[in-house]
Amino acid sequence: MIKFLKLLTGRLFASFILVVVQGAVLVWLLDNLLNVIVYYLPIVSILSFITVFIVVSRDDQPAFMITWIIVIMAVPVFGIPFYIIFGNKRGGKRVARQVEKYQHHYEIEMRSLLPKPDASVRETLVGISPCLARQAAYIENLSSAPVWQHTAVEYFPLGEQAFKRILEEVAQATRFIFLEYFIIEEGEMWDTMLTLLQKKIAEGVHVRLMYDDLGTIQTLPARYDRRLRELGLSVAVFNKVRPHLNPRLNYRDHRKILVIDGDVGFTGGINFADEYINRKIRFGHWKDTTVMIKGDAVWNLSLMFLQQWIFATNEELDLSEFTPRNSYPDDGLVQPFGDSPLDGENVAENAYIQIINNAKGYVWITTPYLIIDIQMSNALCTAAQSGVDVRIITPFMPDKWYVHMVTRSYYKVLLQCGVRIFEYTPGFLHAKMFVSDDEVAIVGTTNMDYRSFYLHFENGVAFYRSSVVADVRNDIRKTLDVSKEITLAQEQGVSLPKRFARALLKLFSPLL
Repeated sequence: MIKFLKLLTGRLFASFILVVVQGAVLVWLLDNLLNVIVYYLPIVSILSFITVFIVVSRDDQPAFMITWIIVIMAVPVFGIPFYIIFGNKRGGKRVARQVEKYQHHYEIEMRSLLPKPDASVRETLVGISPCLARQAAYIENLSSAPVWQHTAVEYFPLGEQAFKRILEEVAQATRFIFLEYFIIEEGEMWDTMLTLLQKKIAEGVHVRLMYDDLGTIQTLPARYDRRLRELGLSVAVFNKVRPHLNPRLNYRDHRKILVIDGDVGFTGGINFADEYINRKIRFGHWKDTTVMIKGDAVWNLSLMFLQQWIFATNEELDLSEFTPRNSYPDDGLVQPFGDSPLDGENVAENAYIQIINNAKGYVWITTPYLIIDIQMSNALCTAAQSGVDVRIITPFMPDKWYVHMVTRSYYKVLLQCGVRIFEYTPGFLHAKMFVSDDEVAIVGTTNMDYRSFYLHFENGVAFYRSSVVADVRNDIRKTLDVSKEITLAQEQGVSLPKRFARALLKLFSPLL
């Protein structure tokens, strides 16, 4: 009852009601125009054709286009205005100016002035593997995130292990701390961290915290950022939720970045909420992973945070103050990178596809959601049909039932191609990882779904011939031991009503 009352009085519910009211008003206005529109059916048809032409002429993902075409042609009176509101991904002149500042000034000009690896790094990677060098070049060319040496690495197979190490490293901070997270929730995990951050602030450490407004709308009280500022933190709330119809609502900051003094960085799947360290059980055992890097490669994470901070706050900063100061022994080659929905490039998805296409022996994948486009599906199927051992682990216990239904709708076609699919039976698997051929691995925040690939700010770390590659492989092998394999016979035996429900959800999954 308390949770229900909290929901009814929460900011998310209020925003939802206001959006619904606006939508209802729009529908009412359109409905009242139906009698007039009947007499102008040829005009409506022409407008539908023009709108569909605009949809297909844009350089967009095919699944998005097909879904919108169906909506527009089936119910043009409603489909056309809703496409204008929700299908248009352009954010206006203000966002365009911010993007220009984000991409050009701080991503190009500052990159040229600040630390960068020397040519020997690429030469080393080319000597190891031309295919890996090509993948690294793609990531760098599209996201301005180079490969680094002089970086130590450590892999954590569970959130509680990572959190213990995070507290140890934060306690040693002397200059600054960056935190960028999608979800923060009051509880044991965040309260422990906040207490430590207050201690560091008292010691003169500057703490900058950025969290996503929609990601925290149900987990933090209203005006929580004001309370944090009173405690001494510098705070940015990313893309505040406005209770009106606006396509910008889709652009969320799904990154998880923690940087300490420019020399230590953490990233992976965990947010600051108790389920991530299994202090609160929601969907069985929560399986998540994190990587820590120390050394030169941390600069990529720092710059990602600073770009996002500047994008959210318009604060002018001297970025040279945040560069790494300590060197560490090499552990392979390390490439932290980011992905933005504003540049029209699907860096994370294409990095995944390159791993699949270059695989010779195996590709093992963990993902909480499996909602993929035709390019990813073809890559997975082609690899499996070519004899590559392709395995995907998804959760057995879902956090969102409808998303899990869509995930399962992709099983049959993949199984028919020879892809092996497993579900993590102890609970919910939230880790987002790729590993292939004992040579390359990616650990990060990017789910295999449309939102992560096309609408969210994401980040990850690519490891080439690093100890993390073996760590990820071994962890996935252990996870397979407690996962149930899904067979083609099982999927072929799914009832007709369930297949229909899956197909319907799958059709509209790009709009969810």
